[in-house]
Amino acid sequence: MEKKTPLYQWHTDHGGKLVPFGGYLLPVQYEQGVIAEHNGVRKCAGLFDVSHMGELVIRGNDALSNLQRILSNDFTDMGIGRVRYTLLCNEAGGIVDDLVVCKMEADRYMLVVNAANRDKDAAWIKERLEGPSVSFEDISDSLAQIALQGPASPAILASLSKTIPEKYYTLIEKGNVAGIDCIVSRTGYTGETGFEFYCSPENAEGLWERLLEAGKAAGLMPCGLGARDTLRLEAAMPLYGHEMDDTVTPFEAALGFAVKMDKPDFIGKKALAGKETPLRIRTGLRVTGRGIIREQENVFFQEKAAGKTTSGTFCPWLKGAFAMALVDAAIAKPGTAVKVDVRGRWIEAEIHPLPFYTKAE
Repeated sequence: MEKKTPLYQWHTDHGGKLVPFGGYLLPVQYEQGVIAEHNGVRKCAGLFDVSHMGELVIRGNDALSNLQRILSNDFTDMGIGRVRYTLLCNEAGGIVDDLVVCKMEADRYMLVVNAANRDKDAAWIKERLEGPSVSFEDISDSLAQIALQGPASPAILASLSKTIPEKYYTLIEKGNVAGIDCIVSRTGYTGETGFEFYCSPENAEGLWERLLEAGKAAGLMPCGLGARDTLRLEAAMPLYGHEMDDTVTPFEAALGFAVKMDKPDFIGKKALAGKETPLRIRTGLRVTGRGIIREQENVFFQEKAAGKTTSGTFCPWLKGAFAMALVDAAIAKPGTAVKVDVRGRWIEAEIHPLPFYTKAE
């Protein structure tokens, strides 16, 4: 049975079309529809309920050494208040999950993981912790998470708060927004400037409504999972279970920047050694023919199978159909013509560099 976020009743009362996702009931869209929500985020700002995400805390004198061994990135030079993207790999080098690590104190870290993988990740990490001074806690149920995304988000937040992280991938733990205590993080999943707020569940609706009121004049609107997915695809942000899983390596997923092979060791390092230049790689596809490409459709180059799509849709802001795919590295050159088999019908496309969309600076 799906759980309900602290904002469930608000979504129900305000026309949210609720669907199960990651073990929770969440709005896929509101009455204005996915396209309006998507373009609203690109032009102004949107507000997302992301309380389904999981938050795990590792603390103690041995916390850092455990992160170094369990995760693919390097955290030795990470300052307090920084956020870093990383991967959880298995012994074969496949991806167990992707996540972000937030350094809260010298010996305390918060890991933000995908909702559907929360229990799996928690068990995986707990089983592999070593040392006399390390503790683990799943604090997901004690936090609600709200994302404010879009070019107008800094101005909207500035009208409600003086605790605003200045740089991308940083946070302020003791933040306050509209009189509500919360962690304020300059992160997001849309390709736009934005912030994510972590607060107590009982304060979630108050924070949500104050943000909406503050952004009303600028056109801020609540947004659902539909726009979240189209926005992340335009920005070529990977989604677990689509662009990666436990059979896909970080290098195949084009996430090598989050893997530090010069670290002494981490789970999966041995299997990944020598595979930095993979035979297949995640790339973009732009539809040049007629139709829309979805996930798990076969890609062909010169009539030969050359890969499979991982995500695909019509991208509202770019006004075209795009997809991401794992294809043979030999053909992953911009402009290469391919065909995709969509339920027995050929759709013409071409290799396109990632990301498809980059925000205006």
